Amino acid sequence: MRVEIWSDIACPWCYVGKARFEKGLEAFAHRDDVEVVHRSFELDPHRAKSDTGPVLEMLAKKYGRTLDEARAMEQHVATNAHAEGLGYRTEGRDHGNTFDIHRLLHLAKARGRQSELLDLAYRANFAEERSVFDAETLAALGVEAGLDEAEVRAVLADESAYAEAVREDEREAAELGANSVPFFVLDRRYGVSGGQPAEVFTQALEQAWQGRVLQPVGAEADAEACGPDGCEVPRA
Repeated sequence: MRVEIWSDIACPWCYVGKARFEKGLEAFAHRDDVEVVHRSFELDPHRAKSDTGPVLEMLAKKYGRTLDEARAMEQHVATNAHAEGLGYRTEGRDHGNTFDIHRLLHLAKARGRQSELLDLAYRANFAEERSVFDAETLAALGVEAGLDEAEVRAVLADESAYAEAVREDEREAAELGANSVPFFVLDRRYGVSGGQPAEVFTQALEQAWQGRVLQPVGAEADAEACGPDGCEVPRA
């Protein structure tokens, strides 16, 4: 069975959702027969590559909030991340264009190191003081993931490298009706939207394995996600 996961490195609920999915997969009896493929989804595809800035300021501007309210929004995500055993810094992080990261993830996929690079990029972006919007940081992460440094740098220097692969993933997401991430597709017939609890993913895997005709779990159980208008967070 194949599970495809559309996500963006800038999406905190993708970071949390990946951890929850992996816990749900671990509890699935047929986990060794599941192929997991990560696909590209840019939350802000029109953002200029040079437009990188603090996350808190971006949140305050996007939601029309004060910086203190933006900090509270970040703390909500941090609480969820910590509950999954993930590190999460609520201040000092950057936000920017993620196209180069997605291109590099496609190289990693071709070399069998996609999951390793994705984990490193998530950790660098959300838990460590490393900006994933810097070419040198991306190159270092690629090497840490087991990729050849010369090949990594060649991809980063050539803006056309794997660009069509990223765009194809995004076209498929649109065709499937995905307008927020994380978005999980099981065998191209069953969709789960948002960073659902681990047990929801286990249930989805079990039902998809049985080959039933089902409604998407996301239609019955709300979960926080990120879309073009931002990430779903409490607005109180």
